[in-house]
Amino acid sequence: MTVHHQRRSRLRDALSEDVPSVFVTRDLASVRYLTGFSGSNATAVIGTDEVHLITDGRYREQAHHDSPDVAAVIDRDVVGALRGLCTGQEVGLDDRTPMGLAQQLTEAGLTVRAVADPVAPLRMVKDPQELDALSRAGGITARALEQVADTIAVGDREADVARRLEAAFAEWGADDRAFATIVASGENSALPHHRAGDRPLATGDLLVIDCGAKVDGYHADMTRTFVVGAEPNEWQQEIHSLVLQAQHAARDAVAPEVVAGDIDAAAREPLTRAGFGEAFAHGTGHGVGLEIHEQPMLSALSSAVLPEHAVVTVEPGIYLPGRGGVRIEDTVVVAHAPQVLTEMQRGLTRVG
Repeated sequence: MTVHHQRRSRLRDALSEDVPSVFVTRDLASVRYLTGFSGSNATAVIGTDEVHLITDGRYREQAHHDSPDVAAVIDRDVVGALRGLCTGQEVGLDDRTPMGLAQQLTEAGLTVRAVADPVAPLRMVKDPQELDALSRAGGITARALEQVADTIAVGDREADVARRLEAAFAEWGADDRAFATIVASGENSALPHHRAGDRPLATGDLLVIDCGAKVDGYHADMTRTFVVGAEPNEWQQEIHSLVLQAQHAARDAVAPEVVAGDIDAAAREPLTRAGFGEAFAHGTGHGVGLEIHEQPMLSALSSAVLPEHAVVTVEPGIYLPGRGGVRIEDTVVVAHAPQVLTEMQRGLTRVG
């Protein structure tokens, strides 16, 4: 029995009796989770006894390679293919399915009903194969960042550092980057999602690098903050020390059965106490896996309860517009003894 067969069995067990007998999802990450197929056009049809994968002719061979225990249906007409597979059965559509498809299926004579996504809760709990891929992705990310940090020099462009880091991911064995690498220097470091650009690194800059490697479809995510070409000054040391305290408090709070909002509160407490609460303007973290942002979200409003073997980021920050910012982030496995997958020193060190 393949790992994907086991996941589909868990899905069937999780579906309540009032859910339609056929579940359909076009979410590519969920399709990959359930079938192993990694193409860009896919619909998974999960019946009580049969499983089908609808894709197009570009992926005929890949479908058989990625999903040998699933019946492939090669047809660009998804509505027609579903009509052929599901006539006479009520179809449960993942509630993220575009309304247009639901309408087309209804017009084709099928009985359809939107169901709350039953795959996302399963994907939160990583199985051993997933944990292995995430561990390798995290290790590659940390090693590559350590390697590239040693090469950074005053005058390098942000974009040059990003490209060197992404090349290092490949050298260490990653399949791809997990997302566009953030290299934010000087005043740009106060922008949480700055895109690496042409700005040259200057002496005394804070330098935030947020990066991740991808292995077997699974994403790592980590951030470290450096000072370029000089020792950190007093205000840089102050905000870095506070963010480090916040990150440590949040990582210590990560455990099974903990409410996600409580982890966010643990990160905010030292920053708010020091007067920097308003300077931390995003959530403390998020789940990672086949997508870079998955459930659960670690935010003030989140009531999600963390299951054992979920994998989340912990990433508090302080951002001071026009001056600079600090963020420290790790990817962490939820357990009674949490495991950090992106282990690397967290001090405010000089580069260049």
